[in-house]
Amino acid sequence: MDLREIFVDSTKYLNTTICLDGWVRNHRRQKGFGFIDFSDGTCFKHLQIVYDTSLENFDEISKVLVGSALHIEGKLVESRGNQEVELQAVKIDVVGTCPEDYPIQPKRHTREFLRSVAYLRPRTNLFQAVFRVRSVAAFAIHEYFQKHGFVYFHAPLLTSSDCEGAGEMFQVTTLPLNSGQKEIDYSKDFFGKMTNLTVSGQLEAETFATAYKKTYTFGPTFRAENSNTKTHAAEFWMIEPEMAFCDLEGDMQVMEDMLKYVVSSVLEKCSDEMKFFDDFVEKGIISKLEKLVNSKFTRIDHYDAITILKKASVKWEYEPQYGCDIAKEHEKYLTEYFDGPVFIKNWPKDIKAFYMKLNPDNKTVAAVDLEVPGAGELMGGSQREEDYDKLVKRMQEMHMETKDMEWYLNLRKYGTCPHSGFGMGFERLLIYLTGVDNIRDVIPYPRTPGNCDF
Repeated sequence: MDLREIFVDSTKYLNTTICLDGWVRNHRRQKGFGFIDFSDGTCFKHLQIVYDTSLENFDEISKVLVGSALHIEGKLVESRGNQEVELQAVKIDVVGTCPEDYPIQPKRHTREFLRSVAYLRPRTNLFQAVFRVRSVAAFAIHEYFQKHGFVYFHAPLLTSSDCEGAGEMFQVTTLPLNSGQKEIDYSKDFFGKMTNLTVSGQLEAETFATAYKKTYTFGPTFRAENSNTKTHAAEFWMIEPEMAFCDLEGDMQVMEDMLKYVVSSVLEKCSDEMKFFDDFVEKGIISKLEKLVNSKFTRIDHYDAITILKKASVKWEYEPQYGCDIAKEHEKYLTEYFDGPVFIKNWPKDIKAFYMKLNPDNKTVAAVDLEVPGAGELMGGSQREEDYDKLVKRMQEMHMETKDMEWYLNLRKYGTCPHSGFGMGFERLLIYLTGVDNIRDVIPYPRTPGNCDF
């Protein structure tokens, strides 16, 4: 049996003998009895174990330290303290001992320290909550798409294309790098050409959308951006659906529906964890998320958003400009102005990617960013350019090599159709869901500049 089963309906097991396996989270010893704060990892709650001198190995158990693994048999009874129930132990076996220098003692640890022992931090309350929410949110994402007829597609991690055109990619090679070497002869390399770790699975997902109509990829992506901000990591996960016969309006509807579904699922299935976040991480986070689920998402053109910002009685650090991107302060203002999430659509073409559909004005593209209260940009998407000639022209304008992208261009020759998609960084979503504001604390083993360790 596990604690999850017990706490679903503790009355069902009252006054019955049960067996548990788990770990000591805290241990308070008295002269003739003791209390063990016990966790088995199956739920966020702990169970108090009460034992006394009736145990054959009382002396041994009274010396058990935090972190030790135990097998316990006992009777579940109503608690005399502030808990629902407790276990009166009749037998406790020590499965694995733990020394005094165990790093995760029952006291407050800084997040910086816990990153240094990332392999142990899931044993703390904060990270027990974070990584359970991560698990539930990931399942909800798959559940949403599977319920709506999307085919799950595994995008390649090794690629010779650069989806974003940013150039900040990790190179993969089997060739030795000689001192003083200026150029690498990739023809002698494993793949015969320069190869990188992917920054996105979008382009490849488009190939499956033209076969299955609706597809999505959800997996790791990589960027060699030398940044140490709270929102950047070298390895992160992306959710990227692609839909054939779908325009920008349809794209936004899926973005809204999926986000509401995932947030609702987390609120329902992680109520204990969310209460912990509300109490100790971000006050009001449950209300914030409930409001999002019940909100109507505003849809506004980029031009009109800039107009609102320019008319605002605010002294901006970065003055809003037509034809330019918007800053964090602008995102915050717009979500407050509309009192809810905002889709900003039809962006200037010069600040967006090559594959986005050109609008009739020849100045903007059918692109969209979703801004949410308290976080800013959460998703970005677009209707893709389905016209072969227009896409080639756009690539040439951006001085892109079309030779290696023939397969992508051919999708516009072989049964082309309007199609759209979007991307959402999974860790960015988790920051929003938990209130934990550093990407290093919502991914099990963060990969950042100078850090690729456990």
